[in-house]
Amino acid sequence: MVFSFFEKGGVVMYPLLACSVISLTIILERAYFWIREDRRIDRDLVDQVLELARTNRHEEIREKTHSSPDYVVKILVCGLVHKDYSLSKAMEMAALEEIKRMQRRLPVLDTMITVAPLLGILGTVLGIIDSFDMLGRAGIQNPQAVTAGIAQALLTTAAGLVIAIFTLFPYNYFNAKVQKARLRIEKYATSLELVNGGEGRR
Repeated sequence: MVFSFFEKGGVVMYPLLACSVISLTIILERAYFWIREDRRIDRDLVDQVLELARTNRHEEIREKTHSSPDYVVKILVCGLVHKDYSLSKAMEMAALEEIKRMQRRLPVLDTMITVAPLLGILGTVLGIIDSFDMLGRAGIQNPQAVTAGIAQALLTTAAGLVIAIFTLFPYNYFNAKVQKARLRIEKYATSLELVNGGEGRR
């Protein structure tokens, strides 16, 4: 049945199939990425880093965090390592790298959300052109052939919309996760600046 649906849609179904495969692959990869990142969050360690930074026990921070995969811990440690130069700037650069890693491949999903419906409309337009061409050759005596052709042409629009809709929800979810992570980074980065008395703001 799926193959029959694909055949009826015409040649535009092939790029639509490519869009669906690309979207699904990225969605699965990003879902795995966020499951892994959520498991790496260590709130207790972040609190310990802030407390140790407040009392200038930097050696203990280095020992406790050397193998931590928590992105906030990495950013805080980066700031502390460069605090004699600029704690805030160092954390800002580290945070930008982490956010960039979190946003990886999301622009591709955004493109799929835009391109899939456009491809669907293109397939429909091409199908309607064929149907009217058939009408011109067969005449009004055979309208069923024309209406059947238009119905088939609309399949590509339906396929494009389905791909876009089912890509949009994960795309918005991943963007929300990035925003939540950005707020978490800002919260703890500000806390570290406060316990260090604003050191590094030069």
